[in-house]
Amino acid sequence: MLDPGDNSELPPIPGKRYFTISEVSDLCRVKPHVLRYWEQEFPRLQSVKRRGNRRYYQRHDVDLIREIRHLLYIEGFTISGARNRLMHDAGPPAEIRAQTLALVAEGLEEVRRLLTPDASPS
Repeated sequence: MLDPGDNSELPPIPGKRYFTISEVSDLCRVKPHVLRYWEQEFPRLQSVKRRGNRRYYQRHDVDLIREIRHLLYIEGFTISGARNRLMHDAGPPAEIRAQTLALVAEGLEEVRRLLTPDASPS
């Protein structure tokens, strides 16, 4: 039997767009009731519900579930600790980071202009 904390023994993720809860359960070695519980505890984990309220997960969800599994079973985090770690690691979206960096660069350029002596007399 597989060690519940050993992600190296997990099967590869097939190149599908959507996975049922039982497929994700097999891919991540986590029981379906645990997946449903984790959906309540981790805001980033959102399955798509279709046809009769059936859950479907995308590849990024499977990757996230494996990361949650690693944090809980290998690193020994609590649910709360893993949630905080994932929120901290996520950070702001790339677009906001790029905008922030552009604003900082503009501000630094302005400071540099103020501190650099004028080369030509006016």
